[in-house]
Amino acid sequence: GTSDDHTTGGKTEAMTDKTVPTCQLRLEWVYGYRGHQCRNNLVYTATNEIVYFVAGVGVVYNTRDHLQRFYLGHNDDIISLALHPDRRLVATGQVGKDPIVCVWDSVSMAAVSLLQGRHERGIACLSFSTDGQKLVSVGLDDHHTIAVWDWKKGRVLASAAGHSDRVFDVQFSPHGDGALVSCGVKHIKFWTMRGNSLDSKRGVFGKAGEIQTLLCLAFGSDGITYTGTLSGDVYRWQGASLVAAVQGAHAGPIFTLNSNEEGYATGSRDGSVRLWDTDFKPIIKLDLTTMTGGYKGLCVRSISWRGEHILVGTKDSDIYELSVRDRDKPRLLMQGHAEGELWGLATHPRQPVFATASDDQTLRIWSMKDRALLARKELDQKARSASFSPDGIHLAVGLMDGSFTVLRTKDLTEITHIKDRKEVLHEMKYSPDGAYLAVGSNDNFVDIYSVAQRYKRVGQCSGSSSFITHLDFSQDSKYLQTNSGAAERLIYKMPAGKRITNRDEVKAIHWASWTCVLGLEVNGIWEKYTDTNDINATDVVFDQETIATGDDFGLVKLFRFPCVKKGARFRKYVGHSAHVTNVRFSHDNNRLLSTGGADHAVFQWRFLPEGSPTEDGQGVEDSANEESDSDLSDVPEVDSDVEQEQQIKYDRPVYKEDLAMLKAKLNHAEKDGSSGVASKQTDKRQKAPTGSLQLEFVHGYRGYDCRSNLFYTSTGDIVYHVAAVGIVYTKTSHRQKHYLGHTDDILCLALHPTRDLAATGQVGRDATVHLWDAENVQTVSILKGGISRGVCAVDFSSDGRRLASVGLDDNHTVVIWDWKKGDKLATARGHQDKVFVIRWNPQVSDQLVTVGMKHIKFWTQTGGGITSKRGTFGDAGKLDTMMAVAFSHDGQLTLSAAANGLVYVWNGTNLSGTVKAHIGPVFAIQTVEKGYVTGGKDGIVSLWDESFKQCLKSFKIQRTALAIDPPALLYEDSPPIRSIALGHGQILVGTKNGEIIEINKTGPMTLLCQGHMQGEVWGLAMHPTEMICGTVSDDLTCRIWDLSAHRMRSIRKLQKPSRCIAYSPDGRALAVGFNNGSFSVVDSATLEDIVSFHHRKEEISDMKFSPESGKYLAVASHITLWTSTMS
Repeated sequence: GTSDDHTTGGKTEAMTDKTVPTCQLRLEWVYGYRGHQCRNNLVYTATNEIVYFVAGVGVVYNTRDHLQRFYLGHNDDIISLALHPDRRLVATGQVGKDPIVCVWDSVSMAAVSLLQGRHERGIACLSFSTDGQKLVSVGLDDHHTIAVWDWKKGRVLASAAGHSDRVFDVQFSPHGDGALVSCGVKHIKFWTMRGNSLDSKRGVFGKAGEIQTLLCLAFGSDGITYTGTLSGDVYRWQGASLVAAVQGAHAGPIFTLNSNEEGYATGSRDGSVRLWDTDFKPIIKLDLTTMTGGYKGLCVRSISWRGEHILVGTKDSDIYELSVRDRDKPRLLMQGHAEGELWGLATHPRQPVFATASDDQTLRIWSMKDRALLARKELDQKARSASFSPDGIHLAVGLMDGSFTVLRTKDLTEITHIKDRKEVLHEMKYSPDGAYLAVGSNDNFVDIYSVAQRYKRVGQCSGSSSFITHLDFSQDSKYLQTNSGAAERLIYKMPAGKRITNRDEVKAIHWASWTCVLGLEVNGIWEKYTDTNDINATDVVFDQETIATGDDFGLVKLFRFPCVKKGARFRKYVGHSAHVTNVRFSHDNNRLLSTGGADHAVFQWRFLPEGSPTEDGQGVEDSANEESDSDLSDVPEVDSDVEQEQQIKYDRPVYKEDLAMLKAKLNHAEKDGSSGVASKQTDKRQKAPTGSLQLEFVHGYRGYDCRSNLFYTSTGDIVYHVAAVGIVYTKTSHRQKHYLGHTDDILCLALHPTRDLAATGQVGRDATVHLWDAENVQTVSILKGGISRGVCAVDFSSDGRRLASVGLDDNHTVVIWDWKKGDKLATARGHQDKVFVIRWNPQVSDQLVTVGMKHIKFWTQTGGGITSKRGTFGDAGKLDTMMAVAFSHDGQLTLSAAANGLVYVWNGTNLSGTVKAHIGPVFAIQTVEKGYVTGGKDGIVSLWDESFKQCLKSFKIQRTALAIDPPALLYEDSPPIRSIALGHGQILVGTKNGEIIEINKTGPMTLLCQGHMQGEVWGLAMHPTEMICGTVSDDLTCRIWDLSAHRMRSIRKLQKPSRCIAYSPDGRALAVGFNNGSFSVVDSATLEDIVSFHHRKEEISDMKFSPESGKYLAVASHITLWTSTMS
């Protein structure tokens, strides 16, 4: 991209902007095919399209219309592929520490199932069973583990160690139910699946052939198995014994063996394809090396024979289609660079054409319009850089030995070859006026050559302390900027190469292109605290103010340009598996090209500027910042409650799990005598006291940081939680039952669809989810494993069989459980920021939604995996923090409640509109028979119609609306509403202030339970004669409780937090000690002040009246003890 006014100093407004760019990319074409180190990875589908893979992308290629579709569910190199018997579903396996197998639909390109958690390093081969129900996979771990999956459920049915050496092929055998055959380095094994175990029998080579490596296999009739060998023979096995060999089938290793109704096809390193009949008698030999377009050294890695046509994939990334009739003219369907790093990329200045230069010692010219190779030239060594002259007539190519060659673009004939350096040339560019060629080398210099003087060297730029990585000329061709491997950006005067350091002179330069990774303008492409060599390339479209980058993590990203602040937001695009080495825009900025280093693939993307129509394309993972920072400029101010909630940390200095260990440690220390405690104290009391305690009633409800944690059970009881107690409350008798199985604070609660089973998640180093019976409060199941810090959200699926949970770990991991068996069905990273709620769609059993800090994600459970899609906001609304979620009755619409007071209505993953529901955050939303009910921070409960357009009725929670009997005291009017439940014609509401209120739609509201709010409670005092107690808390309240009626009698707001309280002996006065060192004495009936003192600076921690007359009050502060006389 070029521009007239681009200076480094201008556009300050855009430069401080950290928002996501409005432009997007859409993957249009991938040049290449992975032929090296892979076999049998090229197939015809039922619709006669071709499926193969390259880098991390599954490709479906429609040869008739010359179009490609892409599956982008992998996050690393794909190395194996299998086609389902229905010829529509495809399974692909990848490399990686925890590699996944994806089963996907080649027509819709949707993921059908994800299989993970069984293999390490990679999935070497895959195969479906003949009935299509099972899938077998082999790992790259030391044992080459073989696993048989029920792929629809994502479950492993059986697994076993495959062999001590590499396994190259595995397939279900048609000879017997549950029979498999695997072969590899000097072995073949015949497997039988019995129950959940795999038993193997080793093949006996005997005298019929030598023991050697077997690379591929196929089956004949009557228990016969054929294998292709390293020597070029085909071995024939009967049962587990070798019975015969087809000698010299090929002159080199047989990499691929494909069978169909008509017979077999074999392909070999010798470059030929042979067809055989069903008895393995030769039909025909096709030698690709001698055909049109063939070459010596061609090596066949994959074959697929269907009727007239034979698909052939080669090691050098070419795909041919042979026709049995017209066998001398193979159709070349796809070409790509062969094995070796690919770094050189240049786009033609005037045409939709680009050039690539690779370590495979070729230079190739491609057409973006026709999506095809136009020309290739063999070079005598590896090439790492390329550049077109501004008129497009010359093409310079930088080579590995420090030399470069200049070619005529039209026929690739050489103009000159110059060698002035000894080390590789990483980068080269022509000046915009076409007068100079600048060449950057690995030995820290940039050489300037004059084009008109037959590329005579006329200047040299020195001063870099490391190799040259990037170059750019100014628009007037008078200046050159360079980047080096030591993260230096230097600027030189052309052509002599004098260094410029004057800041004003630098500021005035207008750059013709920007491909550098360093400089003020591109600070934002670097995350905070990163290494400065993991971004390999950039290119800018000036008029769209957008910069594209390619990095070491296989991502292509778009940022705004210029972007000055580190950690700017971006859109990211996946597909390349390893490092992306180069990115360049086409001359008209309509397309972006990116090259992969290790995957040597070229990706061609459509560049969609702002305002272009965005159909829901594939390959778009809009990272409206999974990894960027949270101080985002385009997100509105965060509400104080939401902000506070985000800040709450649930880490414990000591976890309950550690107690036993600490006790043992202490006992050990005491035995050693190291504690210095007198031995009398260490003598344990012989037995426990005879009396015991039984929990009768708990005052409180956890509303300040929890939500949707209040439900009606099937019997009309109310279930909720506070502290580490699950509570079932019966309102007719005002009694409670308690579930006491947890060891730390409960943070979330869900009720089973049958309404008699509760699930609660707690805080803990290895946090657990408990499932318990709401009738008899007994434990039914405990789910544990792999959730650290705590469980912050749970939900049951509509069929009640599965449970989803979200952890408080850094990734906010989502786990789907089969809770009856305690099995994990799937796990995935939830989001980098807090997740507040997870909800199953009640109608679509495999779909869920999570909402939280500035995100909403739509999840699909696919077999053993779970995939997510971000919500697409479009023009219908702005991203905000989402607090709650509900679904329409038919499951078609999703409604999410946001911190800005709006309810967002989603159709699929697209936002269709928003409705203003409350002032301030909407914390709760539920579906009712005919519509919805919402609750907000404004203390209002609103009923809405089915279309969520109209508010039918609203209830304001205030003291005047409360029923007189039982007497109730609301802490304040309009408390923030955190939870809503419906049932029995009533609306149940939980507030942030720890109150549970029942709203009768026609009558008054009833306050059922209440407790202290957020903050610690330390102060507790019993009345000397009555069943009454007083408490004070950090929540700035003093409360009096009636212990026989289990109700709060009175409440008073305090000015300061308080931690101690004491009754006078006659019960008429109460002393309250504050954290700031002052204390007051109040009337215990009215809670009004009698007298106050402030003698200390530190917290008052305890106080007592002297007995009988109560003449003295002793007040202990954190410094000293003193007494005061009460008159």
